[in-house]
Amino acid sequence: MTLLIIADDLSGAADCAIAFASAGLSTVVTLDASHDTGDASVVAIDTDTRRLSASQAAERTLMACQTLRKPAQRLYKKIDSTLRGNWAAEVASLQSLAGLAIVAPAFPATGRTTVEGKVLVNGQPLESTDTWKLEHTDRSADIAALLEGAGLRTAKLGLSTLRGDAAALASHIVEIAGGDTQALIVDAQTAEDLQALATVTVSIDESLFWVGSGGLAREIAGLPAMAKNAAESPEAVREKHAPTLVLVGSLSGVSERQCAMLKERASIGELVVPPAVLRQGKAHADWAGWEIRIGEYLRRGDDLLLRIGRDEAFDPAEGARLSTLLAAMVRPHFAHVGGLVATGGETARAMLGAVGIGSLQLLCEIEAGVAFGRPISSREGHRPGVVTKAGAFGTDHALYAAWLHMNNAVEPLEYATGSVKNPALQGKKS
Repeated sequence: MTLLIIADDLSGAADCAIAFASAGLSTVVTLDASHDTGDASVVAIDTDTRRLSASQAAERTLMACQTLRKPAQRLYKKIDSTLRGNWAAEVASLQSLAGLAIVAPAFPATGRTTVEGKVLVNGQPLESTDTWKLEHTDRSADIAALLEGAGLRTAKLGLSTLRGDAAALASHIVEIAGGDTQALIVDAQTAEDLQALATVTVSIDESLFWVGSGGLAREIAGLPAMAKNAAESPEAVREKHAPTLVLVGSLSGVSERQCAMLKERASIGELVVPPAVLRQGKAHADWAGWEIRIGEYLRRGDDLLLRIGRDEAFDPAEGARLSTLLAAMVRPHFAHVGGLVATGGETARAMLGAVGIGSLQLLCEIEAGVAFGRPISSREGHRPGVVTKAGAFGTDHALYAAWLHMNNAVEPLEYATGSVKNPALQGKKS
């Protein structure tokens, strides 16, 4: 079985696809449907539709599917586990082409579950979270309402049915697929729930496609149907004695905690670029000074945590533009970067786009949803290792773990055991 994954941002595409790379399948993430993905078993495309209108997102999603999907290839529409973006309109655009949408956004490993058709984050309703309030204060988080608002007829599959007899579950889904239901919303609280759903649906011949986060994807990746496509992955080759650049465009509380641990434990400098400088671009009097400071760190070979600051004028809608300008500030010095860690899909896409990197060969997973890969090609021939991670995602340890990976370092025993809070880090670059 081969698979096409369609995601609305780069970190989402990577954190979904990395499950298949970890299972040994040749896996490519691309930023453009026109890029050559070779004979990869799994292809994930970032359509970059998170900030578009619903109609624009739907049109681009459908076009990506029509361009990339091959005969007999299964389809996975990757959505954010906290329902950000235009996912419902995108699913609706694919439904007539791909059949019944099996909608299961749960990702239990990261605290996201679905109960009675509603998303919970660490047991709390999605609507009560800071992430939802920041971007969707005027919008319902009810999955059925969102899908029905996009014109789809829905049904729900509860835990008792999912956890029952597998043959009965398969018959139930086949019956629904043969009726007038267009989207089946599936509850899931555990990885075992998602595994049961994956096992049954992968064997069904009826026309259907999956709609989920990285949670369902990793259960599909572990199935025997995928294993026969597995091939030996290329070794991850890292730049030696070159600095690691950690780019953080996300302003979520999760990112703040991750940055705090990284600064506490790693040998890394920090620069926080004021958004006012980025808004004006090169016309700002301080632009050149910030560009020089970034270059000084990287040319010395010093690891750098580079962040976008926040001010009273901050608007979540300007995230993509600020990330693009931050990437432009880094671009003159990118040849000195030995490893890139990018937090936030917009941030990762902006930086890769600025230096002409269109696709990544995924190699391994650092922790759940944190993907490491290497550019297939680049405009200037420079191909540093790249780690991508969604902004409001991952454990507090995620950025530090990515830094350790890039530096071939081992976490000091004191940190691993929690016996001390602030010893000097002993790991060195290879």
